[in-house]
Amino acid sequence: MTLKEKTISGIFWSSIKSFSNQGIQFVVGIVLARLLTPREFGLIGMITVFIAISQTFINSGFSSALIRKKNCTQADYSTVFYFNILIGALLFLLLYVLAGPISDFYNEPQLKWLVRVLALDLIIGSITLIQGTTLVKRIDFKLQAKIVVISSILSGIIGIVMAYTGFGVWSLVARSLSGSVFRSVLLWIWNRWYPSLIFSSRSFKELFGFGSKLLVSSLIDTLYNNIYFFIIGKYFAAQELGFYSRAKSFTNLPSKNLNTIMSRVTYPVLSQMQDDKERLKAGYKKMIKNIMFISLVLMAILAAVAEPMVITFIGEKWRPSIIYLQLLCFPGMFYPLHSLNLNMLNVKGRSDLFLKLEIIKKILVIPFIIIGIFYGIKVMILGMWINTIIAYYLNSYYSGKLIDLSIREQIKDIFPSFILAIIVGGVVFASGSLITAGYGTELFVQLVLSVVLVFGISELFKIEPYLDIKNIIRTKLITVYNVRK
Repeated sequence: MTLKEKTISGIFWSSIKSFSNQGIQFVVGIVLARLLTPREFGLIGMITVFIAISQTFINSGFSSALIRKKNCTQADYSTVFYFNILIGALLFLLLYVLAGPISDFYNEPQLKWLVRVLALDLIIGSITLIQGTTLVKRIDFKLQAKIVVISSILSGIIGIVMAYTGFGVWSLVARSLSGSVFRSVLLWIWNRWYPSLIFSSRSFKELFGFGSKLLVSSLIDTLYNNIYFFIIGKYFAAQELGFYSRAKSFTNLPSKNLNTIMSRVTYPVLSQMQDDKERLKAGYKKMIKNIMFISLVLMAILAAVAEPMVITFIGEKWRPSIIYLQLLCFPGMFYPLHSLNLNMLNVKGRSDLFLKLEIIKKILVIPFIIIGIFYGIKVMILGMWINTIIAYYLNSYYSGKLIDLSIREQIKDIFPSFILAIIVGGVVFASGSLITAGYGTELFVQLVLSVVLVFGISELFKIEPYLDIKNIIRTKLITVYNVRK
């Protein structure tokens, strides 16, 4: 299989994996949102930052280092495997001890055992990093899709049954942990890699030399992405955090999926082109055009249909989350582009520059977070808008310098998609005021209108990324059809 074929296959199966998983999570989340209260979601949101930071330590940048290294040995994999288990166990013990102070910090006694039980996820995750990494390195997302879908369905059933039978917030905990257990078991069964009794200090130093900078960068980024849960949980009611977390989950459906697909697929693909500058630049430009076409359009539509979607799916009790959802759509548009630009720094071996940029960007957002504490969550989200613009400039400027791709050229590539998104989002949002048959009907009509506008305008004006994506899908479907014949 050629690199182009691997790329198309990787994007195809990674898309199936991410959107199937998020689709299942979305449906399960809707059911749970109707069975549980905003406060119960808020309680889980309070401890999200602690679990997320701990999970970042488990990766330690080793996964990216292994993917970038062209010829990994069994010693490399085994060394990282044993190191991760050690880190996972230590982090579990640390959170177990800190569970009491965390509970006292939020003045929520129930958090003590929620933290301790959820911390088990760190040990589970530490024993399957290598299995997942080897699949990414092989650009084998078909197996990952299978594992993730099965795990999401089974864990979703467990969460719903427990919520229905009155377990409250513990149904969310059970859903999270059972999903990790199912993924771990299936990875061990279907991706048959086993560690050797080897721990190479040479491998550790080599991989950590690159990965350590990514670790610090990831910690900063993780802290930034979850600091809002921490701040809202501390300075606002748990119910408000529940509204915010539900809005965030809606925006994550398109933005986080696209971000995950691009970071997982483009990094190993671009890494294989790293020594061919012209080929790397051409591939990179095409990726930017295509992914931003999808991201801009989807997030604009999501913002436009926010009200009927929230009310139809999870009910009136979640109405306060609508404005948060609409505001979060703008920074959500650019998440995949940030990942692409940052991946280029890693591909070119500039994890040091990656770290410097992360530090600068996160320092700049601190004043907006502080202002938000005094003036409200909406102001805090508006601060994300400013940070998104600054982050795009910094990321694209430095990544572009490595392959002679200017910011102006990047903007020119995504501008047609941006105009399309504004037109579609504006028309769809305005159409809502003309529909009086109920929120369910309004949502259906707006979604149909969105599809007609996107395909109609794209076909009429021959928008390049649309035509490219259509050709990729057609090629993949023909390939799948021929194989089955």
